[in-house]
Amino acid sequence: MPYTSMTEADKQAMLKVIGVESADELFADIPESIRLTRPLNLPKGMAEAEVRRHVGALAAKNADVTQYACFLGAGAYDHLIPAAVPQLVSRSEFYTSYTPYQPEITQGVLQATYEYQTLIAQLTGMDMANASIYDGATALAEAALVACNQTRREKVLIPQTVHPEYRQVVHTYLRHQNLEVVEVPYKDGATDMETLAEMVDDTVAAVVVQQPNFFGVLEDTRGFGRLAEKHGALLIAAIADPLTLGVLEAPGAYGAHLAVGEGQPLGNPLSFGGPYLGFFAARDELVRRIPGRIVGATVDKDGNTGYVLTLQTREQHIRRERATSNICTNQGLNALTAAVYLTLLGKQGVKDVAYQSLQKAHYAQRAITALPGFSAAWERPFFHEFVVRTSADPEELVQRLLDYQIIGGLPLGRFYPELSDAILFCVTEARTKEEIDRLVAALEGLT
Repeated sequence: MPYTSMTEADKQAMLKVIGVESADELFADIPESIRLTRPLNLPKGMAEAEVRRHVGALAAKNADVTQYACFLGAGAYDHLIPAAVPQLVSRSEFYTSYTPYQPEITQGVLQATYEYQTLIAQLTGMDMANASIYDGATALAEAALVACNQTRREKVLIPQTVHPEYRQVVHTYLRHQNLEVVEVPYKDGATDMETLAEMVDDTVAAVVVQQPNFFGVLEDTRGFGRLAEKHGALLIAAIADPLTLGVLEAPGAYGAHLAVGEGQPLGNPLSFGGPYLGFFAARDELVRRIPGRIVGATVDKDGNTGYVLTLQTREQHIRRERATSNICTNQGLNALTAAVYLTLLGKQGVKDVAYQSLQKAHYAQRAITALPGFSAAWERPFFHEFVVRTSADPEELVQRLLDYQIIGGLPLGRFYPELSDAILFCVTEARTKEEIDRLVAALEGLT
């Protein structure tokens, strides 16, 4: 907010309403001995113009996607955001809203959340969706807990092709509840299905599949579904970029019981890593086990449509011991952003975004792997992310690309030591042919 009006008259009016003479009276209960009596250790004040120049100079030191071409994905994606999205969600009745404890005065927020749930359920092909969670990683961990509670089993299988940070969060959640997480190895960029088949048995609560996986490779989702069904386990679909569902088969179509993931690509900017939102969709039979809450539609005594919190299974609403989760919330403004974005794009728009991302990524992959010193890590179908091996040092290469105003891919050695010579690149519809060609030319010049 660039300017907030607060005159001395405004302050006095507010003090009068709450019945005190000064702001100091508001802190009368704080002992004098622990109050700060000296000035804050801050630089001398600046004029407005000086502040703007100073802050602008600091911001200019950052490499961001408004000035650099971004080919970095790995769970956070630079998609085009229509100007109408921030304009609509910046309305004060939305960005100042919190939990709708009083439905009779928060119908607008509740309706927007209801629409968000509907859109997520339609996108994932599931029966219903909740009012969002923190992010994709916590959504997956919550889904694993739901599966264990539903099946009364204590083991979850999660492939190493699932986002490494998602896996870390799942381990953290389940470890302290005496639940077992077993990782499934990969082969040629995809889950080793033979090994998975050997690992799935009647003690497994859930099998996780990420589609596309962390490497951008397409997994055999129906194969996962058959294995889970055979042994009475639940299938959890993890989706780091839900816009891929504009082209790919929805989780509900290949037998998933739960579909979770990251909603950031749905109109939310990268924002240096947050805040984001986790979407959480499921089949109807799991409705009373899912975390968070669900907004439902009803009618009032006059027959007018109204919206209410139908299910509220977090500890703020019910006794803690009965809550399905004590670490979940509704990222309301982010969910609203996702709803506005999906509504503006519509079915065809989502399909167009996915198709352009797919085509541009394959164009980039062909061009990069044609360069000396670069090769495809494996020959597998992929979506808008792909892994290339390089004879150069991946970390150094990505760092040097910044000199060309290019945010390169992710060096994979940090998460996968066996891929220390590999880089994960991402291309979305936001990238132009000229930017892709500039990336290829820069890589050629640096190796």
